[in-house]
Amino acid sequence: MTVKGHLLRSVSAIALVTVISRICGYLRDQRVALLLGTSPAADAFLLVFGLPSLVRRTVGEGALGASFIPVLVGDLRRKSPEEAWSLARRVFWDLAVILGVTAVLGVAFSKQLVHALTLFGGTHGHWGMAVYLNRIIFPSVLFLGLAALAAAILNSFHVFALPASMPIFFNLVFILFSLGIVYRPVMDLAPTEFRSPAVALGVGILFGSIAQFVLQVPALLHRGMRFMFSFSLSDPGVRKVGTLMGPAILGVGVIQINFFVDRIFATASRMPAGSVASLYLADRVMQLVLGVYAIAMSTALLPTMSHQVAAGQLGEMKHTFAFSLRIVSFIAIPAAVGLILLRQPIIQVLFQHGAFVAESTRLTGRALFYYSLGLPAFAAIRIITPMYYSTQDTQTPARIGFYSLVLNIALNVLFLMFLFRYLLNGSPALASSVAAYFNFMTLFVLFRRRYGSLGGRGLAASLSKMALCAGAMAAVCLAVLKVSNFSALPHMISQVGWLSGIIVISFAIYLGAARLLRCEELAELSQLFRRAEGGLAVESGAEL
Repeated sequence: MTVKGHLLRSVSAIALVTVISRICGYLRDQRVALLLGTSPAADAFLLVFGLPSLVRRTVGEGALGASFIPVLVGDLRRKSPEEAWSLARRVFWDLAVILGVTAVLGVAFSKQLVHALTLFGGTHGHWGMAVYLNRIIFPSVLFLGLAALAAAILNSFHVFALPASMPIFFNLVFILFSLGIVYRPVMDLAPTEFRSPAVALGVGILFGSIAQFVLQVPALLHRGMRFMFSFSLSDPGVRKVGTLMGPAILGVGVIQINFFVDRIFATASRMPAGSVASLYLADRVMQLVLGVYAIAMSTALLPTMSHQVAAGQLGEMKHTFAFSLRIVSFIAIPAAVGLILLRQPIIQVLFQHGAFVAESTRLTGRALFYYSLGLPAFAAIRIITPMYYSTQDTQTPARIGFYSLVLNIALNVLFLMFLFRYLLNGSPALASSVAAYFNFMTLFVLFRRRYGSLGGRGLAASLSKMALCAGAMAAVCLAVLKVSNFSALPHMISQVGWLSGIIVISFAIYLGAARLLRCEELAELSQLFRRAEGGLAVESGAEL
């Protein structure tokens, strides 16, 4: 099978599982919105939830794999299996000890931690609940980190479906707790003032993170992993992984760090109540698109590119990048346009129930508008960073990521001081979007200077066609949206029907325009769906 075919087959497996995961994730977020809305309690819960979420997204979906996979793949190629598994075992226990100590400190200094996160938030009373919730939720960082390492090990053997399915179980456990099936005895032990749904959700996060790690253990044992204690920070392989991982956290995780910075600025006293919750839910809606395909592609890319670099196939690696960027952009560009135009109907249908009222929809829709502007850049960063990491260069993405973080903070301050009356709670989202475009373009230019052409002219031609197709789609989408008079529809069923119809018609127009303009990505994407049925059958024990 060709590299392109193998990559598409791997992506189809990851994407198929991720679709299910995102559906469960939506149900999880709907429970949060239904129970908490955009209330002060929601702000407290989601601010604290942001810490383990940041660990999962930076470490679990990027930094750990970016630093560990190239090293393990190199050992699998050049050394014996026993030596490779020895490295995996030492990294596991080193990570367990470090994260265990971090978890204890996070609980012990919970009050100081929350005060640091609400630096701009004045003395709002609901941050007291955030301190209590942090003591419940913060230990989950240990299990999320170990689950990320387990996923990185399995990905090195081209096992993608199982690790990608772990968020499904996390979300199912979370939903069970939100329904009151398991958490009631725990809530009865809590102080009276904290007997709220937020406490149950916090316990659900902790148990869900435990499930993410435990469910991957049998697959690790089957492939040769043994868990005998082996702590060694001085081991050359461990030191190499650690050296790569420090910069990788900033490089690959800068998007998520910027999202977290957004939530800190959303605690500012000038922000409307519920701004933290609105940014979180807007991010989650965007992740429904970004997570299904961009993250699936980046997950499959790193092992593929690492093997190409190890084999000295630098030219093939650059072709793999260009192909992946075109495919992801073919989906991200129309998705961004659709989210911008349909943001209010989408938020209304997905979340406007229970404590989540019409004002909550307007607040979240504003944040989603500005996040959606950056969706193509967020997706592109997911594709370009594995190219650096496959060459074991984590320094450059880290340096550019740092500049991007500084830019995001500076823009947040400027928007809060001078444009707040126009942007309101959308100002942090706009800052992150601008920083994302800066991040991608800088990484692209630097890699091209070092290693030569990345097919820029071909990419520009493809992106121009995609923009024309998205323009045609937008015109039709606006016309149908105006005819439907969506805001006046009285019933949920009619709202769902009209929204589904608008999305289907708009997407059909985009695909039709792509066919007329002979976009090559359309044919390549069709290969993905033809492989989707057999995607989960990716050889789980393959070693290249």
